[in-house]
Amino acid sequence: MIAELPIHRPTFGSLLHSDPAFLSNQEEDESSNKNSPTSSNRMSPGYYNGSTPPSGEGSPYLSPWNQPSPYTKSPWVIPSPINHNFSKNGLVGSLAREEGHVYSLASSGDFLYTGSDSKNIRVWKNLKEFAGFKSNSGLVKAIVIHGDKIFTGHQDGKIRVWRVSSRNPSAYKRVGTLPTLKDYVKSSVNPKNYVEARRHHNVLRIKHFDAVSCLSLNEDQGLLYSGSWDKTLKVWRVSDYKCLESINAHDDAINSVVTGFDSFVFTGSADGTVKVWRRELQGRRTRHFLVQTLLKHENAVTALAVNQESAVIYCGSSDGLVNFWEREKHLSHGGVLRGHKLAVLCLASAGNLVFSGSADKSICVWRREAGGVHLCLSVLTGHGGPVKCLAVEEDQESDEGDQHWTVYSGSLDKSVKVWRVSQNAPEWRGYHQST
Repeated sequence: MIAELPIHRPTFGSLLHSDPAFLSNQEEDESSNKNSPTSSNRMSPGYYNGSTPPSGEGSPYLSPWNQPSPYTKSPWVIPSPINHNFSKNGLVGSLAREEGHVYSLASSGDFLYTGSDSKNIRVWKNLKEFAGFKSNSGLVKAIVIHGDKIFTGHQDGKIRVWRVSSRNPSAYKRVGTLPTLKDYVKSSVNPKNYVEARRHHNVLRIKHFDAVSCLSLNEDQGLLYSGSWDKTLKVWRVSDYKCLESINAHDDAINSVVTGFDSFVFTGSADGTVKVWRRELQGRRTRHFLVQTLLKHENAVTALAVNQESAVIYCGSSDGLVNFWEREKHLSHGGVLRGHKLAVLCLASAGNLVFSGSADKSICVWRREAGGVHLCLSVLTGHGGPVKCLAVEEDQESDEGDQHWTVYSGSLDKSVKVWRVSQNAPEWRGYHQST
């Protein structure tokens, strides 16, 4: 089923794109020492006349926050003291460093990983700096964690792999790059392995030639999915970093990819579509086939999230709406969550809650009720810039009667905020769901 939405609002495509600088394939020296000097942001505005998306990770809404930071070694802002006596939903603390806008987050247990346009990946524990590592090129746009490995997607089109030391949990080392140098050289020999990126310019099929905007991991199958502004979806085997498949998935930049239920993978793009891909085994090979287009409208799709428990797929877009589809209804359109005035930039789901972060600087907390109805529990405010990324972890103090979640939000105001959210909070009647 395709949901055709007749809402006519200005597109937000310029929010989704950045300078598609095509860097060389030569591996650079990278440091894993958290005490290494922070590299300054050397990205500059650019202009591009090719067929790929235009430059600028900015828009009329974001320009005040989209300037390179002049600070590289400013002291940490002291986090707010943890207060366990606040109401059902509220702010726990804030983390900030004047080194760049926060574009990506990932959490694992007590650890939080943050990526920014300073090219650093910071590691936090209990609201305090714990470790850090950096790449000498490529704004960090996506982070996923797999055991003791961290995969990061970058503006320069590379996926880097890091590993924490077994002897020193605060030491991280880069252990690989996708594609590997071996696979790159092997593929480069065969002309059939090249595709046309733009006129008179061919690139290897196994390598992204534009920013890696999103990553998603299927831990059961050992597969990593990467979406890029080069419009392709690539499938990687985690065990040996081999590129198994490259799919020309969309007509514009891919902004989000999530692994879902029933062997499905979902992709969302600036072309205004959400597509469903099914993983199938052909002999010894894994292949993905397009089985459905859930959404097709004029507004860019900016974020996706899957609730595995209830089997619901959520989609945020540049018009400020969150659409959703339900497996129990054969992926038919379930409704629309209306809670934001500007583009939805990120989504996260946990338990029966879904969180939406927006360019309007707020985070809406929604609870899915029986029958698929969603109630807005609260609107979390406090960021001074657009909310670009979200991560959720179960609160250790939760009990059977009242499930709590720790929510991390990264913003273009260069800060990360930590919230505590109750699943049983009363409804906040400011926003609503529509069908």
